[in-house]
Amino acid sequence: MSTQTVAQPSVESRSPAPPAPKSRRTERSAYLFLAPWLVGALVLTIGPMLASLFLSFTDYDLFTSPHWVGLANYRQMFTADQSFRSSAAVTGKFVLLSVPLKLALALAVALLLNRPRRGQGIYRSLFYAPSLLGASVAVALVWRVLFSDKGTVDRLLSAVGIHTGGWISNPDYALLTLVALAVWQFGAPMVIFLAGLKQIPRDLYDAAAVDGAGRIRTFWSVTVPMLTPVLFFNLVLESIHAFQSFTSAFIVSGGRGGPSDSTLFYTLYLYQRGFADFRMGYAAAMAWVLLVVIAVLTALIFRSSRSWVHYAGDDQ
Repeated sequence: MSTQTVAQPSVESRSPAPPAPKSRRTERSAYLFLAPWLVGALVLTIGPMLASLFLSFTDYDLFTSPHWVGLANYRQMFTADQSFRSSAAVTGKFVLLSVPLKLALALAVALLLNRPRRGQGIYRSLFYAPSLLGASVAVALVWRVLFSDKGTVDRLLSAVGIHTGGWISNPDYALLTLVALAVWQFGAPMVIFLAGLKQIPRDLYDAAAVDGAGRIRTFWSVTVPMLTPVLFFNLVLESIHAFQSFTSAFIVSGGRGGPSDSTLFYTLYLYQRGFADFRMGYAAAMAWVLLVVIAVLTALIFRSSRSWVHYAGDDQ
């Protein structure tokens, strides 16, 4: 029997080859093109965040040097600041009301626009137009005039026997005006829902029709499960945007959050503390609490998505 000797590779052949000069040049070019983004991230994002974290543990008024106070800002926030609790409650109500209503209206309009009809592009543009305006000062000013005492909405409701005395000046309705403004700008999630509807295979609807499913049954058994990834995406984005709402509350309430703190959003109270009371350290602490709340809420939504979000190809 002949024995074959297998040649063992030498140490030199097993060691990785040094990068070629061309590879080094490509790597340097990549870092060169990434440099503007890296500098922007360090100077405009990471740097200010670290500075804000430091200021949250200080007493800082913008004019004198920061004075280290440790956790005093956080202790006052959670134990002695009634306005902080009021602003958190108002913001929570706003998120719980505006986000579901906005997504429901966006989905309803998307379902209507998904059907082929003449002038479909014009309808889509008209429904999307309010979102192009965004949370602008001009829109908030118009909204304030519409819902003020003797405004257009008040006169229309008075004509049918409903007397509110102006929504903005009524603590029971002031927050609803801001919810209505947020829901009115449903164009962005509507477009995303419309794109999701276009991706649902027609075969599923044909199979449902063969099984005798009606429109309502088809909607809940086919449309909604296939749209859950899009719904999940819209839910995360709109929840974050709702927590960050500021301009509408500032303009409609005149920067005071009234009446009776009914429109005192968290971001508005943060602004008052930082730029009206010049307690920038306290405002920085509030900003970090908001960041933690949004991060925890987003994590909970992601975790819950395992049980209700269904992707194509998943085992049902």
